[in-house]
Amino acid sequence: MPAASIRPLHPVARSLSELAVRFGLEEPDGVDQVEVTGVAISSFDVRAGDLFVGLCGTRTHGAAFSPQAVAAGAVAVLTDADGAKLVADAGVTVPVLVTDSPREALGEVAAWVYRTDHDEPKLFGITGTNGKTTVAYLLDALLTQLGAVTGLSTTVERRIGDERIEATLTTPEASELHALIARMREEGVHAASIEVSAQAVTRHRIDGLAFDVVGFTNLSHDHLDDYAGFDDYFAAKLALFTPECARRGVVSLDSRWGSDLVENSRIPVTTVASRADTDADWHIEVGPQSQAGTEFALRSPDGRVIASRVPIPGWFSGANAGLAIVMLVESGYDLEQIGEVLERDGGIDAYVPGRLELVSNGEGPRLYVDYGHTPDAFEQALLAMRELTEGRVIMVFGADGDRDMTKRPEMGRIAASLADVVIVTDYNPRTEDPAAIRRVLVDAARATRPDGELHEIPDERAGIRKAVELAQPGDTILIAGPGHETSTEVAGHKLAYSARDEARVALREAGWQS
Repeated sequence: MPAASIRPLHPVARSLSELAVRFGLEEPDGVDQVEVTGVAISSFDVRAGDLFVGLCGTRTHGAAFSPQAVAAGAVAVLTDADGAKLVADAGVTVPVLVTDSPREALGEVAAWVYRTDHDEPKLFGITGTNGKTTVAYLLDALLTQLGAVTGLSTTVERRIGDERIEATLTTPEASELHALIARMREEGVHAASIEVSAQAVTRHRIDGLAFDVVGFTNLSHDHLDDYAGFDDYFAAKLALFTPECARRGVVSLDSRWGSDLVENSRIPVTTVASRADTDADWHIEVGPQSQAGTEFALRSPDGRVIASRVPIPGWFSGANAGLAIVMLVESGYDLEQIGEVLERDGGIDAYVPGRLELVSNGEGPRLYVDYGHTPDAFEQALLAMRELTEGRVIMVFGADGDRDMTKRPEMGRIAASLADVVIVTDYNPRTEDPAAIRRVLVDAARATRPDGELHEIPDERAGIRKAVELAQPGDTILIAGPGHETSTEVAGHKLAYSARDEARVALREAGWQS
């Protein structure tokens, strides 16, 4: 059962009749006396007073669950014509509103019900293939250091103060997102950082929101199972940079798609780059990196410089930090104040779960767990590990099942090219044959380095233990893929599994960690 969404504690009811008028829907019988206080698309998430929205899914129609939704407290249903027939056939007697596309209507309806179409906190949206989660956490940390009350929505979690729930999607469905923001407003949140996936844009999950500033990190090979090609994938990201979604944008020019986005953006944008030869408004100079993090210096268009550090290794961490700072400046925060806070605190005071997260603390090998699951993420993480490592780099990885298959050969090639030892294991195979996934990765790795040390170990736990067994002091182990996750899906079943916890156990068993 999915985790319950975070909702406002004191919702203010809206008239269902007014909702129908507001959105040009035919008013069914019995609508006059009905009031709604929330919106839900899952019968598991319905609360008393909700409008249940029945969406047409790939396998079934959500309206088929209207009896369960009504039993849980839903007072009305919004769906399409096919869904309305399902509701009628089920004998459900609550009012049913009909619209051609409930998914396209969901965001605006939720915004109206929760009143998030005005007076919401300052919203920051971050998109891109890699780095979204990190930038969101860096923004949240910087805002907190600046004294703001913050909210957060990432691939990892939804969070307001001390209240958090695990995330199931990078960006929640529109009904959940508007409920979350309404609760943030109740709690006095000044600013919220929201990770925005390409699917969130194309599937209308951010409809009804107005971001103050949106940021673009990069674009590389991923999600080509959802999009016909890079142009379509890019178009989904570009759609965030429109007046309908945001007021201003900050674009990294570190990937070639950045300049394309600037050229096609329909909102004012500021640019940032980590290469000195790139013509950008802001420049980031990435300095030395260590196990403790990465130093960086950010130069503004008028020549002012902030020099600080971010607690994550890799040049890309410095680039992500620079992007986050520029987004704050574009939203109205003072650069000098940001610099003073960073000097006071010795850098950005951030913890980013599962993003090149160091989980070892003994005298043996260093062991990092990372959420990276794209060719570019593999390459950047391995290059960072290589720079930090005196001995060998040992990489443990697999590939997501039921996801973009076209990136798998490149993942295997990069792992073999940049790691001294490659261990291919299973990672979240879902409904695919795990052996078939491994075969593609192993074949690509062997073709790249026929004489390289390569181990195929299906069991993830055994793969981690093999890496620890092979490692010596001075070596680095990188477990790529699971990151922060606490479960894996095998043959359609979710099983408890944490690479971070498993790695700590393996290190203790080997005597490397107390």
